[in-house]
Amino acid sequence: MWRLTRLRHKNGKQIASCSEEMRVKRRENEKALRQARRDRQLVSKRLLLNEDEDISMETIPADQDVVSLLHKLQHSGPERETHLKALSKALRDSSAQLTFVKYENSMHLLVSFLTGSNTQCRLHAIRCLHELSHSPHPSVAPTCLPATSYLLTYLSGQSTKFTELCLYTLGNLIPDSDVVKEKLLAQGIIPALASCIENQRHHLAVVEAASFTLSQLLQAKDAAETIMKVLVSTLPSQLLSVLTPDPQFGLAPAIECAWCLHYMAYSQNGKELLACGALSKCSSLLWSLGCAVREGNQDEGLELLVCPLLRCVGNLLSFCPANSLTDQVGDVKLVVALSAFVQAYIHSRPALARESAWVLNNLTAHSTDFCSALLTHNLVPALIQSLAFSEGINTMILRVLANIANKKKEFCVELVQQGLLSSLCATLKMADAEMVTLSLEVLFMLVSSSPQVTEEFVRLNGVSLLEAIQYNSEGEMRRRAAYLLEHHLVFTSSSCTTKT
Repeated sequence: MWRLTRLRHKNGKQIASCSEEMRVKRRENEKALRQARRDRQLVSKRLLLNEDEDISMETIPADQDVVSLLHKLQHSGPERETHLKALSKALRDSSAQLTFVKYENSMHLLVSFLTGSNTQCRLHAIRCLHELSHSPHPSVAPTCLPATSYLLTYLSGQSTKFTELCLYTLGNLIPDSDVVKEKLLAQGIIPALASCIENQRHHLAVVEAASFTLSQLLQAKDAAETIMKVLVSTLPSQLLSVLTPDPQFGLAPAIECAWCLHYMAYSQNGKELLACGALSKCSSLLWSLGCAVREGNQDEGLELLVCPLLRCVGNLLSFCPANSLTDQVGDVKLVVALSAFVQAYIHSRPALARESAWVLNNLTAHSTDFCSALLTHNLVPALIQSLAFSEGINTMILRVLANIANKKKEFCVELVQQGLLSSLCATLKMADAEMVTLSLEVLFMLVSSSPQVTEEFVRLNGVSLLEAIQYNSEGEMRRRAAYLLEHHLVFTSSSCTTKT
């Protein structure tokens, strides 16, 4: 599913086998990085494999003599390409990276090759910078400052491979240093990224790299000013234009774009994204993915695109006026996709099922149309069954059902017909105080809607459940249970007893 750098097989079957092994490792590593960002919103770094490098079982010694290589580079002529290539390999070792940055004028030497006329030396110099940008040592990133302006300039070059390498290098440098980030902003990284995506939109590897770099800028804790600069640029519309996954290339570019949109939607400037049509675009894509999931198509990595799209849509809904909600979303059938996600991920990825229910809650909170759609498409019975699950899924689902009940008395009757009342009898016995309190709130709306609902609740031995809550709890739960017993159930209970 994930795009992998293609390796040139030069040494027969052994090389091919090793290349495939490295492909698998990179795919698993990138998936882990994206999952970590999904679960804990961590910044991540990417290391591109060297396409032009022979892949063999030979390992690079950790004690490679970086100082010796730097000395040779200062004096050698035709062998500089060889020495630069050796240096890029040596810089994969974290101790070698520290040795390099401590060596006097090492970065200026590297920049001289970066700006020289020799194309191969320039490529190897970029590779050296890329290895440095992937360093685990935060002190390494600031030493790369002399090279950043040149990296930005090269984004407009003709070589997509070269552009991709520059983008990932810049993206790796951003999280480690506020100084680097501020310098890049001052040097014009935002218009550079916008231009890069605009000019390279048909090269999805570059689009993926540019979106990754942008996401590194946007997810910083103090990114509010950066987000404002991005919102007034052409980047939001460009991200939306390349958001749709490519069936041949895979999901990776769309995932990076979706995270960028999420970081912007999470800020206090969601109205600007609404104006770009972000809610409609992301909702439409979620609908498409939901259809795939309903048909049993759960390709590896699909959930990594669903996650940022859910967060983006859920946050944008808070900026959308209730009277234009349906128009902004585009189709009330989005609830079908969200319900499909809940059912598909409730066992394997409960956090994602909970986020799907959260978006359902935001959709139904102020919209009768979306509440009606859940009933029309017969989605309520499956949601009711989800009340048996924990991890916050049941409370969010119950909020959705409360939204439906709150809209119309006719909806309350339909909810009872589809089995909600008997399920409430089960949730009222739960140890979760929030779940019991929400259940009492929904029960109040149901019994207020129709005398027949009240009678049905009594037949289900609901009165004894409320009495147990009244006597065994305190605070809000006790007050709600007492109110229901005194104002809605006492006469019905007596009537049922007399009839018996």
